Amino acid sequence: MRADDRVQRERELRRAVLAGEELAWRMLYDGAFAGLYAYVLWRCGGLRERADEVTQETWLIAVRRLRSFDPSAGSFAAWLRGIAVNVLRNHFRRETRRARRTRPLDAEPIAAEESREQAERIAAALAALPPHYEAVLRMKYLDGRSVADIAAERGESPKAVESLLTRAREAFRQEYLQSE
Repeated sequence: MRADDRVQRERELRRAVLAGEELAWRMLYDGAFAGLYAYVLWRCGGLRERADEVTQETWLIAVRRLRSFDPSAGSFAAWLRGIAVNVLRNHFRRETRRARRTRPLDAEPIAAEESREQAERIAAALAALPPHYEAVLRMKYLDGRSVADIAAERGESPKAVESLLTRAREAFRQEYLQSE
C-alpha cells in the first residue's frame, strides 16, 4: 500500500472511530494487533504474561489518546509501538524499584527462575537501547528482514546498516551485561 493510501485510509478509520463506529475500531485493532503483540513479546524477552499485560495497557492508552494519532506522522502500527515503548520503560522502572524493596518469599524452582531472570534481563536491555538501535534489531531479528531490505527502507547503504547492526548488538550486549 502506498504511503498516501495508508494515510488516507487511517485518517478515515480514525474519523470513523471518533464518531463511534465500532467496525472502524475493529478494523484498526485487527490490522495492528498481531504485529503489536509480536513486538511487545520480543521486547519482553518472550515472557507472555508480561507481554499480555503490556499489550493490554498499550491498547487502553491508545483508546484514550486516539485523537492524538496523526496518520501523516506515521502509521497506526508505529504509533502503537511508540506507546508500547513507553509502557515498557515505565514497567521496567517499577520492576526495578520493586525488586530493590522486596524479595519473593516463595521462590520459583531454580531452572524456571533462571530462565525468567534471563528473559527479564533481555527485556530490560532492549528497553534501555536508543530507539534507532532497537528499531534495526527489531527489523533484523523479529521481522527477519535482510540487510538489503533494511537499507532500502532506511535509505542507507547495506554497509551502513551492517555497521548500525554491529553497534546495536554491542549496545545490547553492554546493557545485558550491566544487568547482572
